[in-house]
Amino acid sequence: MALFPAFAGVGEAPDSGVSRKVQFSAVFAGAFWIKLDWLSNPSFCVGTTASSLNQQTKEATALVSEGSTLTRSPLKSQPSDESDTNKKLTQISRKKKKEKKKKRKHQHYKKTKRKHGQSSSSESEPESDSGKDRLSRSIRSSQKESEKVSYGNNAAADVGHHSFWLEDIQTLTGEIFRTDRKPDPANWEYKSLYRGDIARYKRKGDSCLGINPKKQCVSWEGVSTVKKHSHKHVERYFTKKSVGLMNIDGVAITSKTEPPSSEPVLFIPVKDSDNVAAPVTTWLNPLGIYDQSTTQWLQGQGPSEQESKQPDSQPDGEDGILKAKVEEFNRKVRENPRDIQLWMSFVAFQDEVMRSPGLYAIEEGEQEKQKKSLKLILEKKLAILERAIDSNQSSVDLKLAKLKLCAEFWEPSTLVKEWQKLIFLHPNNSALWQKYLLFCQSQFSTFSISKIHNLYGKCLSTLSAVKDGSMLSHPALPGTEEAMFALFLQQCHFLRQAGHSEKAVSLFQAMIDFTFFKPDSVKDLPTKVQVEFFEPFWDSGEPRPGEKGARGWRAWMHQQERGGWVVISPDEDDDEPEEEEEEIRDKTLPRWQIWLGAERSRDERHWQPWRPDKTKKQTEEDCEDPERQACVLFDDIGQSLIRLSSPDLQFQLIQAFLQFLGVPSGFTPPASCLYLAMDENSVFHNGLYEEKPLTFLNPSFSGVSCVGHMEQLGCPRWVRSHNREGEEFIRNTFHLVLPLFSGKQKSQLCFSWLRYEIAKVIWCVQTKNKKRLKSQGKNCKKLAKNLLKEPENRNNFCLWKQYAHLEWLLGNIEDARKVFDTAVSMAGSSELKDRELCELSLLYAELEVELLQDLRGAATGRAVHILTRLTESSLYGPYTGQVLATQVLKARKAYEHALQDCLGENCASGPAAANSLDCLSSLVKCFMLFQYLTVGIDAAARTYEQLFAKLKVSFVPGDPGLEHSASSQSLPSVLEAITLMHTSLLRFHMKVSVYPLTPLREALSEALKLYPGNQLLWWSYVQIQNKSHSASKTRRFFDAITRSAKPLEPWLFAIEAEKMRKRLVETVQRVDGREIHATIPETGLTHRIRALFENAMRSDNGSQCPLLWRMYLNFLVSLGNKERSKGVFYKALQNCPWAKVLYLDAVEYFPNELQEILDLMTEKELRVRLPLEELELLLED
Repeated sequence: MALFPAFAGVGEAPDSGVSRKVQFSAVFAGAFWIKLDWLSNPSFCVGTTASSLNQQTKEATALVSEGSTLTRSPLKSQPSDESDTNKKLTQISRKKKKEKKKKRKHQHYKKTKRKHGQSSSSESEPESDSGKDRLSRSIRSSQKESEKVSYGNNAAADVGHHSFWLEDIQTLTGEIFRTDRKPDPANWEYKSLYRGDIARYKRKGDSCLGINPKKQCVSWEGVSTVKKHSHKHVERYFTKKSVGLMNIDGVAITSKTEPPSSEPVLFIPVKDSDNVAAPVTTWLNPLGIYDQSTTQWLQGQGPSEQESKQPDSQPDGEDGILKAKVEEFNRKVRENPRDIQLWMSFVAFQDEVMRSPGLYAIEEGEQEKQKKSLKLILEKKLAILERAIDSNQSSVDLKLAKLKLCAEFWEPSTLVKEWQKLIFLHPNNSALWQKYLLFCQSQFSTFSISKIHNLYGKCLSTLSAVKDGSMLSHPALPGTEEAMFALFLQQCHFLRQAGHSEKAVSLFQAMIDFTFFKPDSVKDLPTKVQVEFFEPFWDSGEPRPGEKGARGWRAWMHQQERGGWVVISPDEDDDEPEEEEEEIRDKTLPRWQIWLGAERSRDERHWQPWRPDKTKKQTEEDCEDPERQACVLFDDIGQSLIRLSSPDLQFQLIQAFLQFLGVPSGFTPPASCLYLAMDENSVFHNGLYEEKPLTFLNPSFSGVSCVGHMEQLGCPRWVRSHNREGEEFIRNTFHLVLPLFSGKQKSQLCFSWLRYEIAKVIWCVQTKNKKRLKSQGKNCKKLAKNLLKEPENRNNFCLWKQYAHLEWLLGNIEDARKVFDTAVSMAGSSELKDRELCELSLLYAELEVELLQDLRGAATGRAVHILTRLTESSLYGPYTGQVLATQVLKARKAYEHALQDCLGENCASGPAAANSLDCLSSLVKCFMLFQYLTVGIDAAARTYEQLFAKLKVSFVPGDPGLEHSASSQSLPSVLEAITLMHTSLLRFHMKVSVYPLTPLREALSEALKLYPGNQLLWWSYVQIQNKSHSASKTRRFFDAITRSAKPLEPWLFAIEAEKMRKRLVETVQRVDGREIHATIPETGLTHRIRALFENAMRSDNGSQCPLLWRMYLNFLVSLGNKERSKGVFYKALQNCPWAKVLYLDAVEYFPNELQEILDLMTEKELRVRLPLEELELLLED
């Protein structure tokens, strides 16, 4: 819009030669303007009057009205018109100058009038509009036709120099705008008009004037006018950029200890490094607070070249230390190239070096900014190992480290070839064979059951040849026989977990015959020749160990020399055959559920190798499963037979077989194969220990399931015993092996048998199955009496103890007391030197203490009476009344003297030390219980602490697994038993009275540092820590143990502790047991448990433990994440492809993948007892 309403005296240059262009803008609200020269605008002239401006406005209006035809003419005009126009403009400008001079005197008045005229014209009121309209009409009517042409040019000139309001000329409004009738084809081609044809504007706000905001609204299309403020995303600590900051060198901070000054300090001084001079006070630095570089910057100067290069030339403190270590390692390996541990330390040091940035900079002074890749670290380690192997060609450890390192980037086929080369060079190394077998078991792409089974046979036959001396190139290494036995057990558990339980049982049967019933004529022959003689006996079809009528290989050889066996008629009074349960009870269930139940049922019933019973006139056609009758050939077991010459290993073979069948014999598999065999979580179910901490019967299965049981994860251990055929198999095995041993070994076997039957009684008591309890109790008492009737067992206190405990469990308290009193009175005056008598009296006293929860009354008196009479030399008498105080004092002195004697003998060496250690644990436990009953829990705790401190000094702390000397073998077990007794006393006392948790927590923490593999101690620790609201101490303790200990139990119980806490939180959040309301934050328990699982998998024994994978899979499925659970399942198969329980769990968790899982099992040759085709036939029937 123009600043002033009227303009005059504006013209173009005479030589312009270009006609004026009349441009009308549609943006302004009522005015149009013609191109003007503002310097010649008369409104800026002082002498201009309002009247002249008004007169010029009227003339221009008249001229424009009459020259309307000219304005609509083409823009180009003739040159004569332009010259006339220029002349007119010159005359008009001269007249204006004269008028300005005449009217200078009335300047103030004229300015006021001019303002009034400007405002009136700019406001465009209706009254002024009507007056101007009448004036223009009178001017138009008075003009003549002949003057139109002459005034046309002047009007055109005036229009070029004047601006007026459009409202002043209403008659021209119809002809102001021009209509363009030429179509634009681009409008058809594009979606919108050309942006240059659209007026540019800015909209303020999203509202529109004139609408009702409550009922109406305008939807503006396009970009909103509101500015979007870009908020910068805050980087979290776990992002890639933030993690990279951890590799940046920090500033080394050093402080000097100065004596404190007596004067008060107003501020904390900032100490600089020693090599920096104090700043000088100058006019630039009046306070002396600027350093040298800041002062130079204020002066406009920069540092010198030496100063700028000085920081780069001086290495950082941490980098300097690492470089010094690298140089030290290089110097040591040059001086001692035969030091294997030094090379291994140098390889492990590379991880620390690569975590430090800038040590291996590309150029001088340049730090490596990018993250170090894993391949770079592996290549550095590989280069060091190759240097080490060049200097130590015979080192197996270095070659194993190289193979483990190369597994990250080598192909599996290349790895297998390298392993085969290494085995060929070291066939006598049993540890190398064990690692090779584990590597082959874990290769899913090349895995199959038959291939790994044959590999076990090749391994055992090769080591047997080395032990016999048949392989002259490689001598036998120490411990070869024990390693062979461990590999044999590992093979049996491998077959059991793969579902081939018939082969595993046959291996044990053949091994028992090959070890205990070997003919004398073949004992001195090499193992390979003995195996060749054993083949005819195996193929003869004679009964084997565990089967009815088994006599052994030796008897068969003697009878063959005499002319064969005598056929014995079968007994007619045999029990009726057990009716088999229906495999499919409910056909309405889903197909996967029916298959899973039938498969587990067949695994439970068909774990024995099927052989035709000749007494029942059975043939091979009577077998329902064809694979059971032909699955155990001599070729399957021949190569795995080994010779055990050690009596201890021979007894361990029987114990391992009984434990394999489910009998609690107290045998624990060797550490090399323990975690491979762990596949059930019975280690977390010790409910009986919570109820009866003193007399708890620990079956000690260590998480290894027995043959024929592939139950769901979380199923209690003693839910079922074997069927009738299985129980008969176990009885036949005991009858066969008991005559082979004598003394303590035979007593231990009888104890295991009776303990197995008592465990079934305990299960009946817990499940309140009265009918089953009655029959089971009757059979168990019959077995105990038959065992005690044997002459060598009449004074066996171990069996008497179990028999009395059985009566106590059945509820016959008085009968049990009579049995206890009878057994103790048989001991005579042996006092505290008999270990079995001490154990018998201890159990008797513990049962009396647990009978009544109150520590006052007859129960306590009976227990004190039992422990007091144990120290007396007179014969034992039944309880008659309260024990006298003098008798208690005498008994305490007797216990103390006996302990001093045992500890004194323990310091010496020889058989006396072994005997003293044998009775030390039972003696200490009796004394602790005596102190607890007579003085209190604090006295028992002091006794434990004093004895623990003395015994702990006797062996190396932190190394509980000593296996070299006889004394060091039993000393840790003694300490472990005493610790268990102490924790049991504390748990019982906390159950019957109020007592703080701190003593028990400290005792368990101290014991678990020494025995990180004790599952019962871990279970107690987790139970008491679960009562605490703060989990920080527990997590710190688990973290410290898992960093230093090799066993897998700390990882398992750390996971269980977090899962218990998660269940507790969910219990609080649940409403009526249904929905979970997040009233309490979870505090990241799910992520913590997942991280624990992942870290446990990366441990030495975790990746090949089936139990750990089952727990991980179950946890993820419980969260509802099926896709991630599938990924974990296939990852588990990569590490444990032989574990059938993993496939069964996958069928339960992913029912839609049943066919795919069965195909995978068939491909890897796992035992599938019920194919889907047979299942379809059973469903049709």
